[in-house]
Amino acid sequence: MDPHPSTSRRDFLKTSSVAAVGAGLAQISLQSSVYASGDDSVKIGLIGAGGRGTGAASQALSVAPNAKLTAVGDIFENAAQAAASNIKGAIGDKASRVTVTPETTFSGFDAYKKVIESGVDLVILATPPGFRPIHFEYAVNAGKHVFMEKPVAVDSVGVRMVLAANEIAKQKKLKVGVGLQRHHQVGYLETIQRLKDGAIGDILALRVYWNGGGVWDPRVSWEKKTSEMEYQIKNWYYYNWLSGDHINEQHIHNLDVGCWVKGKYPVKCNGMGGRQFRTDKKYGEIFDHHYVEYEFDDGTIMYSQCRHIPNCWNSVSEHAHGSKGTVDISGYKIDGAEKWRYRGPNPNPYQVEHDDLHAAIRSGAEYNEGDNGAYSTMTAIMGRDATYSGQVINWDDAMKSEISLMPKVFSFDADPPVKADAEGRYPVPMPGQTKVL
Repeated sequence: MDPHPSTSRRDFLKTSSVAAVGAGLAQISLQSSVYASGDDSVKIGLIGAGGRGTGAASQALSVAPNAKLTAVGDIFENAAQAAASNIKGAIGDKASRVTVTPETTFSGFDAYKKVIESGVDLVILATPPGFRPIHFEYAVNAGKHVFMEKPVAVDSVGVRMVLAANEIAKQKKLKVGVGLQRHHQVGYLETIQRLKDGAIGDILALRVYWNGGGVWDPRVSWEKKTSEMEYQIKNWYYYNWLSGDHINEQHIHNLDVGCWVKGKYPVKCNGMGGRQFRTDKKYGEIFDHHYVEYEFDDGTIMYSQCRHIPNCWNSVSEHAHGSKGTVDISGYKIDGAEKWRYRGPNPNPYQVEHDDLHAAIRSGAEYNEGDNGAYSTMTAIMGRDATYSGQVINWDDAMKSEISLMPKVFSFDADPPVKADAEGRYPVPMPGQTKVL
């Protein structure tokens, strides 16, 4: 899908890392070594051994005809060491596909490099999203196929890194999958194709929601922390530099669907948000609700809500209103001149996305979801910028931002980019005061 007319891919690359591009071009010859070891299995390295990482690895090992998990890396040693056993338990009779050894189990901030350099064909990137651009760039420069979870960044600097590295991936003909699994979900594919064929006429407005009770509570208390960096990474969801806030971490799915329907990305947005339920210091710095109005270049509005507050109206869904009818996209139901509802099979899209990626690796077919993953991530970041600042945010201005949320140094005794006061309370964005660009 092309970005909106006012911001072309060429414009993105003008502000991307030249150094990254140069390093990538120097490694193009490595592509010839990918998936050419003589073994008919695809050798996989997992980077990030948390719940989503072990889940993604389990699905990648369930593809046909064969795949092997040969290396695992995580910042935390206990997580890395437990990963192989956890994944074996999850895949049952396919446990022999896990061939990780102590020599291919890595921990620390540089574990990703060791996994990528261990002889794998494909890497799964499943750490907290803030690390994604760094890991993706390194994997692409090393000539590896990639499956990376969404979102692919937490700030504009990271989005530009991903876009630049993805250009190298295309030149090397590497396969890149992104964990926006609705693109592999039959009901979504059937419904959105009908919208593009004109089932409800011109799309006039969109509504997208991720409203629920919230996610896991922080795993380590502030009083028991051993280092600020370790504390924040273990409680990563609640820190903007690690998750990008929940509008980025989860609501990206729904925003991505809205952009998919429009075939483009919004040009500007405004919004509001705050925290009313998650006010305890243990919840770090992120909001618990966001409301954003996105505008596309043709004037179409996408109304966006995401909320993490219990005992409220919940909905994780997407809807479109057209000149000739309406559609519940997530319900696969069209109410227009011709009513329609998808009632066919609906295989697990989390498995299908890995099936599709591995099929492309084996066949050599073109397969790259990197740009869409980056642009959909940028859509979520732009919405967060609007709710944090209380200002209208333009796409072009947001894309050009040089504000990096990431630490300058990665080690457990280094300073993270945000710190608590003496009572353990972190600064929370204040609309009207917080600067985002």
